[in-house]
Amino acid sequence: MTSHTAEIATLVVYYVVLGVLAAYGAHRILMVRLYYRHRLDAPRPMGELASLPRVTIQLPIYNEVYVVERLIDAAAAIDYPRDLLDIQVLDDSTDETADLAASAVARHRARGVDIVHVRRGSREGYKAGALQAGLAIAKGEYLAIFDADFVPTAEVLRASLPFFSDPAVGMVQARWDHLNREYSLLTRIQSIFLDGHFVIEHTARHRSGRFFNFNGTAGLWRRRCIELAGGWQSDTLTEDLDISYRAQLAGWKFVYLKDVVVPAEVPVDMNGFKSQQHRWTKGSIQTGKKLLPSIFRSAHPWWVKVEAFFHLTNNLSYLFVVILALLIVPAILIRERIGWRRLAIIDFPLFFGATFSFIAFYISSQKAIGRDWRPTVKCMPFLMSLGIGLSLNNLHAVLEGLFDRKSEFTRTPKYSIEGGSGEWRSKKYRARGNASLLGEILLAGYFLAATIFAVVQNYWVGVPFLLVFFNGFAYTAALSLMSRNGRRGISLGSSPGPAQPVAGA
Repeated sequence: MTSHTAEIATLVVYYVVLGVLAAYGAHRILMVRLYYRHRLDAPRPMGELASLPRVTIQLPIYNEVYVVERLIDAAAAIDYPRDLLDIQVLDDSTDETADLAASAVARHRARGVDIVHVRRGSREGYKAGALQAGLAIAKGEYLAIFDADFVPTAEVLRASLPFFSDPAVGMVQARWDHLNREYSLLTRIQSIFLDGHFVIEHTARHRSGRFFNFNGTAGLWRRRCIELAGGWQSDTLTEDLDISYRAQLAGWKFVYLKDVVVPAEVPVDMNGFKSQQHRWTKGSIQTGKKLLPSIFRSAHPWWVKVEAFFHLTNNLSYLFVVILALLIVPAILIRERIGWRRLAIIDFPLFFGATFSFIAFYISSQKAIGRDWRPTVKCMPFLMSLGIGLSLNNLHAVLEGLFDRKSEFTRTPKYSIEGGSGEWRSKKYRARGNASLLGEILLAGYFLAATIFAVVQNYWVGVPFLLVFFNGFAYTAALSLMSRNGRRGISLGSSPGPAQPVAGA
């Protein structure tokens, strides 16, 4: 292959990658457009329930020393008739969490709460296995699920149940909020990322008649929906996404309540965040492989199928981000030799479209929940950098999902940190680092050298792009190293068989 042919091939691949990323960016703009088109179409119950039904609250936990009592106390304080409510603490813990949970269960049982402590004796099926085991012994016609890092509000059941007056409704999802949004720059960025998903994407998908998903927690299910959809299955790491699509394919309707909010704790250390992202990314790829053929064969409208495709394949974009990172330097050199102005007509629309869609998406999410959007603009370089910096970590998850590499369900560490202060450095449950750290360090060095080279050679048009990639990999690597050393990082604030219930301690 001649050097000229190699240059052409490099540019072709480079622009194909940019085109794919621009397509996903255009989809993000579509979500914003659909949100604003339907922002006033708030869901309303079909009518009133004839009588209040029995509800089972399920609390799946595994080694949650710092938050288990907070979770159980909040669940027990939910405003609902005691004779119609029971609580299952689905505890697969292997440490002192089990003792704390048993003690909390005994305390609330003494106060008249119908609460049981369920111990399976294994983690078979992980969270899906625990939920399925709990389903088998649940008393309720409806099941509310809250993960360990959540603090369910007192009114969440009464706000959600009226929507089940429509017999076709199988699940009602509340919006997540963030207990420790202001703890650090990392938690603020995560909160903005999650707001984009919950405020813009969920609202747009639900109100425009597209599929959206239960998020594993802060949702209320009709028991019959779970059973007819095939129950909880553990062949993916995102059992919530999996059952959501199976249920909607079976004809059940989901409801999203943007204004019913349940707060939760986001990870405070980079390695914990990367572990969570790895699980979510791999699980979505597994779910896409499992269900997209059935979605395409279904009788649902084409626009529902297209949205499902973008939703379930969105994390493939990390593959293209890594390819772009490897190609951007040679592409800049080739374009400088050819004359970058000849290719600007292609480059700038693609880069502008991707950047504009990113900024518009997250600013819109903050405005929609009444937050000042201007601090989000200041965080935008860090949002973009973190998205790039996560690409190696999440690419690993994408490849594991595509090639069916098995891995365990790795929980995200929680430390009961709320607001802008709290200590986690001396606590247990530190997330392990992974192989992506070395790659992030190498790529940060690569882009630093490329940036210096571009400045020396007066390739000024490429410097901003190189700096974005350098910042992304350097920031992610630095925070990963800080997590290993127990440092807080950059602060923005002050500092086996059927399960049997075990009642009481």
